[in-house]
Amino acid sequence: MMSKSEGAVAQAGPTPVKASGWYRWVVCGLIFTATSLLYVDRLTIGYLRPSLTAQYHWTENDYASVVQFFMFAYAIGFLLFGQIIDKLGAKRGYMIAVTVWTLAHVGCALIGFLPVQYVLVSFMLSQAVLGLGQGGNFPAALKVVAEWFPQRERSLAIGWFNAGSNLGAILTPLIVPFVLLAFGWQWAFVATGLLSILWLLVWIPFYSKPAESRFTSKEELAYIESDPIVPVKQLPWSRVLLKRETWAYGLGKLLTDPVWFFYSFWLPSYFTSAYLKDYGLFLGVQLPIILIFLISDFGSVLGGWMSSAMIKSGLSVNKARKFSLLICAACVLPVGFMTMLSTNLWFTITVIGIAAAAHQAFSANLMTLTTDLMPKEAVGRCSGIGGTSGAIGGIIMAHGVARALSGLGGYSVVFLVAGLIYVVAVLVIHTLSPRLKPAQF
Repeated sequence: MMSKSEGAVAQAGPTPVKASGWYRWVVCGLIFTATSLLYVDRLTIGYLRPSLTAQYHWTENDYASVVQFFMFAYAIGFLLFGQIIDKLGAKRGYMIAVTVWTLAHVGCALIGFLPVQYVLVSFMLSQAVLGLGQGGNFPAALKVVAEWFPQRERSLAIGWFNAGSNLGAILTPLIVPFVLLAFGWQWAFVATGLLSILWLLVWIPFYSKPAESRFTSKEELAYIESDPIVPVKQLPWSRVLLKRETWAYGLGKLLTDPVWFFYSFWLPSYFTSAYLKDYGLFLGVQLPIILIFLISDFGSVLGGWMSSAMIKSGLSVNKARKFSLLICAACVLPVGFMTMLSTNLWFTITVIGIAAAAHQAFSANLMTLTTDLMPKEAVGRCSGIGGTSGAIGGIIMAHGVARALSGLGGYSVVFLVAGLIYVVAVLVIHTLSPRLKPAQF
């Protein structure tokens, strides 16, 4: 159990050891790449949807069923891999997660050889396995950050790897349509899946814990291990689940993750309905989405840097994280009133872009709470609970968006909720963990 003096030291901040070395940022680059490839594999089916619909006569409900299978399995995957990663470690846990989702993704190419009556259910099952594997990415990545970065740099590292989600969202429309037109939809699954296989070939030989890595200097290792060491035995799942600190993170994810799902799955439809007729496909739909995700990349890195800079300047971890979350929540607010203020295309791109960037900055700081509030032995479980909560929130959001677009206020109501929910999330986090004290086990 952590003593009062140890808790005070942990809350006050890490031991002042000079930053040294560079290999931890190579490791961060590896999880950044994995996160990018995760989004490429996840979003591929969306860009292949017109071809699959034309060939197999899918309805809107058919495609929705495929997405729902992914979402439910993704929620389960977060919980499952949270426990696997805590037991097996980041290296093997990450390897298993990427292998599972890559096999499922590449396996989609084989569905084209099946009789037509089995195609839809096969896509449902393959996307479920894809979601199950992808549920392990963020728990594993957070475990890597907890192992390789001292507390003062964790939010910055998380900001960098989380930016991979935006890069993946940009790369997918650049890769998939080209392969589709040149070789067909089956090869689109194969080509994007091969990228994840290449990542595994780098991850397996080059990743290890800092103390075991041949690339880590003594100075860098001392910096990585400069935080106070708090020995904790392997923690039962039930003890992590019942901690207020777990739900400070979990409810934050439940409230805010659905907004990112909305941006990912409904922005193309929104821009198509609002701007396609006047601006055409490229200027009215494709370019706005690319620009929004480009802007959001800066937000992810800036959000991670912001709280790290505050801590280095002498601010407590509690104040740095909370101020960062509050600033992000304030930056999201304008999107709630966007449709009421103007319908100008460039105004819309700017406001949504800033909101998406603020979400990524908020998310980077929110994910850092797992390493602030939990010992390393519980980071995977805590992040798994949070990820599952976020996926459940996404399922609820999907139902709510469908109802809103069916006549209950349209996109204006959806954007209003998306703009206000972050303030609610900050209040919930502060209520459950007023001082961000590490959980006592």
